[in-house]
Amino acid sequence: MKPRQVAPSKALLLSLLAAPHLAFAFYLPGVAPTTYQEGDLVPLYVNTIRPVAGPDGSLHSVVSYDYYYPLFQFCQPEGGPKSVSESLGSILFGDRIKTSPFELKMRKNETCKKLCEVTYPKGAAVFVNQQIASGISLNWLVDGLPAGQKIVDELTGTEFYNPGFLLGQESPTDGQIQFNNHYDIIIEYHQVAGSTNQYRVVGVIVQPESKKYTGPVDSNTCLTGYEPVVLNEAGDTKVQFTYSVYWIPSSTVWATRWDKYLHVFDPKIHWFSLVNSSIIVVFLVLTVTSVLVRALKKDIARYNRLDQFSLDDLSGTSALEDGVQEDSGWKLVHGDVFRTPSRPLLLSVLLGNGAQLFGMAGLTIVFALLGFLSPSNRGSLGTIMILLYTVLGSVGGYTSARMYKSMGGEQWKTCIVLTPLLVPGIVFATFFLLDLFLWAKQSSGAVPFTTMLVIILIWFVISVPLSFIGSWMGFRAPTIEAPVRTNQIPRQIPPVTGYLKPIPSMLLVGLLPFGAIFVELYFIMSSIWFSKIYYMFGFLFLCYVLMIMTCAAVTVLMVYFLLCAENYNWQWRSFLAAGTTAFYIFLNALLYWVSKLSLSSFAGSVLYIGYSLLISFLVFILTGTIGFFASWLFVRKIYSSIKID
Repeated sequence: MKPRQVAPSKALLLSLLAAPHLAFAFYLPGVAPTTYQEGDLVPLYVNTIRPVAGPDGSLHSVVSYDYYYPLFQFCQPEGGPKSVSESLGSILFGDRIKTSPFELKMRKNETCKKLCEVTYPKGAAVFVNQQIASGISLNWLVDGLPAGQKIVDELTGTEFYNPGFLLGQESPTDGQIQFNNHYDIIIEYHQVAGSTNQYRVVGVIVQPESKKYTGPVDSNTCLTGYEPVVLNEAGDTKVQFTYSVYWIPSSTVWATRWDKYLHVFDPKIHWFSLVNSSIIVVFLVLTVTSVLVRALKKDIARYNRLDQFSLDDLSGTSALEDGVQEDSGWKLVHGDVFRTPSRPLLLSVLLGNGAQLFGMAGLTIVFALLGFLSPSNRGSLGTIMILLYTVLGSVGGYTSARMYKSMGGEQWKTCIVLTPLLVPGIVFATFFLLDLFLWAKQSSGAVPFTTMLVIILIWFVISVPLSFIGSWMGFRAPTIEAPVRTNQIPRQIPPVTGYLKPIPSMLLVGLLPFGAIFVELYFIMSSIWFSKIYYMFGFLFLCYVLMIMTCAAVTVLMVYFLLCAENYNWQWRSFLAAGTTAFYIFLNALLYWVSKLSLSSFAGSVLYIGYSLLISFLVFILTGTIGFFASWLFVRKIYSSIKID
């Protein structure tokens, strides 16, 4: 259901927020409101110009630009624009906030204020028209609030503010591309309770229009109708920029001013998918638990009886009297099940980084759920993720060292070094290569070189030493002893058929966790690539829990069947099988690319596929770690429950 726009502005497509900042309705402690008196200057900052959905509903570009990118030729403040300080997460998410020439005075209505007159040569006209045709959004900030447009959801009849507004639009009659050069800025304010001259900004709406002025501009000029501005691609075009400011009192208080920006189209989809996934996962976990408990109880009781009968045989009593047969199934491989897997160093390093990612993801979602990631604190999501991953370096080092030591590894120095360097190095190298494409396109989304140096500094000064400390503590800790002895000669593994082969089992195991997060993944993808506000952290938290439960349950079930087939190579199989969830996520990203995106440039396609691969790689390590440790606990539990001579 497409939303309809509130009059009097022209019908425009939904404009989307500047970056995938995840928002919530609460605020960080200490974030105080700004209070203005009548006539005080309220600063208007400009942010990155970002692509949004085009007229056909598809995204045609993923390249963003600085607001003052030369070809746009927007009016600049006196003395040139100055950058506004931003957090590390805000910079990584592409925010480039700068000052503007707009002057907003609290409760002072002004009409037809002139900004500047600009001449667009044919080269700039071609560029701007291309950006308008592909769909691109201007993003302003007033008192921390994004300037947007008022939209009505036709399904529910609710009004909400959609952040951002279009640079221009295509005429529905003759198909001409119109350039917006006039802005009606409507600011909602709320009077502070108990005061007579204190006000706070609680809402910002911008209604852009295209006006081809034919003479001098005064305070009434822009109130009359004009022909739209069409940039001439064969010559020069003069454009006069103007704006009007209107202040409207509102009953909305400052603490709830973000509520009107946080809107979900048809929230029943979320509830339906969540309830459906919850029921499926609960039934799956209960089924797996009941099957395993019943089967294992019988197996353990039979194996222990066999041991008892073996002792009775030594004293002359025959076990055949009770019809008890010889050992079969998973007990036969008890002497090999804790044998060191191939490439234990690599597995240990991946497990350490997976534990680090697991803690970071869980804590970030919990902080967001509790309201500590405020939309008014831009970039808080990225900042907290980096800080948590850095601090949890000790957890990664400790986990890697303990597991490597339990596997009998001897290259402990290599393990200590690779744990904080291998996976972060791959991520950083991929991120840097993708950033080169943004630099080549002169995109504002390219992370500055100084920010890269800051990330490297944080990495080597904080994360690496913490990982070394964790590894040192892990190697000094007692070895995790196996509950059964390992035979000197490996047992021959019989061939398996059907679903227990590596590829089929991996595809089956990875599909179920993906199914638990599939619907929520769609909304996350839309928030990232279409720059929508995502704030449904309650749903995200539950989906994260469901994914963990599903990963653990199906991986344990696969390992049980594998051991019953006398295949004791469960370590890598459990990690890879659960990690296959990332394969489905990448496949879903490719389908999303085909169905929702229409990226025309090579750079845009490389960026989309590159970032999708990077996300899938991290999910692979995360889910693989969950599957491995669930299987590890399960295997230790069952083999410590039987009596073995």
